[in-house]
Amino acid sequence: MNLDQLLPAVIVLSSFLPGVFIFLLKEESHLLRGVLNMTGAIVKVLLVGVMIWGVFHGHVYETRLTLAPGLDLVLHADALAVLFATLSSVLWLVTTIYAIGYLEHSPNRSRFFGFFSLCVSATVGVALAGNLLTFVVFYEVLTLATYPLVAHRGTPDATRGGKIYLAYTMGGGALLLVGAVWLQALSGPSDFVHGGFLSGLHPDVWGQLVAIFFFLLAGLGVKAALVPLHGWLPQSMVAPAPVSALLHAVAVVKAGAFGIVRVVYDVYGVGFADALGLLTPLGILATITILYGSGMALTQDGLKKRLAYSTVSQVSYIALGASILGPIATIGGVVHLVHQGIMKITLFFCAGNYAETLGVHKVSQMDGVGRRMPWTTLAFSVGALGMIGIPPIAGFVSKWYLAMGAVEADAYWVLLILALSSLLNAGYFLPILYRAWFRPPPKRWPEEHIPAGRFETMGALLWPPLITAAFCLVAGLFAAAPFSPLEWATLIARREYGP
Repeated sequence: MNLDQLLPAVIVLSSFLPGVFIFLLKEESHLLRGVLNMTGAIVKVLLVGVMIWGVFHGHVYETRLTLAPGLDLVLHADALAVLFATLSSVLWLVTTIYAIGYLEHSPNRSRFFGFFSLCVSATVGVALAGNLLTFVVFYEVLTLATYPLVAHRGTPDATRGGKIYLAYTMGGGALLLVGAVWLQALSGPSDFVHGGFLSGLHPDVWGQLVAIFFFLLAGLGVKAALVPLHGWLPQSMVAPAPVSALLHAVAVVKAGAFGIVRVVYDVYGVGFADALGLLTPLGILATITILYGSGMALTQDGLKKRLAYSTVSQVSYIALGASILGPIATIGGVVHLVHQGIMKITLFFCAGNYAETLGVHKVSQMDGVGRRMPWTTLAFSVGALGMIGIPPIAGFVSKWYLAMGAVEADAYWVLLILALSSLLNAGYFLPILYRAWFRPPPKRWPEEHIPAGRFETMGALLWPPLITAAFCLVAGLFAAAPFSPLEWATLIARREYGP
């Protein structure tokens, strides 16, 4: 094998191997565990950077392992794969810094960081999967690697949340496997191809292709938290804040949304999916999820649960973009894969800071936190305003392109959905900001955990949300810059639709 054939596998292994070694470490091995975590994260980012440059210039990176005739495990780097792999690797690096600080005095850190590394390895495997078989394998590994993180604390609530998560995601994985096997039986090897590979099949099997699509959508819709398959997500908020950030912004939810994009564009092909009448039910399901998630977020006093229902709503913008025929909507949906990730991880980092520093877990406890933790609250404000769609933050760019794509496709009803959703976003985020900045603080916070001499909280907890909040601003202000998420999403749309 040459470097081009090895690179995708090496990128996956760059976090897998440190994770294996971390499992073997004693709890008191703080320094070595931190070195392994950070080395794996930095190496992965650097290797993905090499891949970005190569894919942009038309270079082909592919690792292929033949298990049996017609059964290949394939890691292949195309533009869509690289976008998701970049998001996962960069945010994993930031989350690793945050997690090291957050879990500084927690038990079972070697177990946590071992599974943490395996989780990201599986996520990057999902990103780089070159066919449906490889996708399913890494998708299931992701489920198994994430369950111990959700149940990490070992409390009754954590155990219950972990069981609910496992039941939903294993059930979804089974549906995905049925769809993948059925599809391979009909079409043969299922390597992902720009424009899809099913349109040439005989019309006699088109009815089966419709049924297979809904099996695949149900399997992917569990992790993507499409209604009514979303029930695990609010329950998993018992997990530590770094895990919540990982679930919502980097790994699980994004793997489901990414899979939907793969199926629509690179399995069926968006034109053929439209001809089969599949885009309309996908759009309806995404719309229901957007409005339901926002409505439920309005009713939550728990800060992490409010953010969880916000994720249910916001991730479905990706599916909504995939359901609208036309390159502009595709750009909006695909770029939201990144933009939602950087905004939501900012919000969860900040929620973790409030909980660890002040013991604040509820929206009703947030009066005056902006005066006590101004930098954390500034980062939270950037993420929240971006979710609403306020320019020039990244979320505005996503919604603008989705709206323009709807106009291009004469789907004017989408404009109403986007407007209503933004109003609901404002309804559940602006009261938090009002409480944080303009309400007087209580005479005494529930808890204070700041050691003497520290202004707001420890640096490992403060810097990550400030960095990701800066990402939110940069992605919006410099959306037209080379290699920006928007420009990369445009490249993806160009390759899916042709010149």
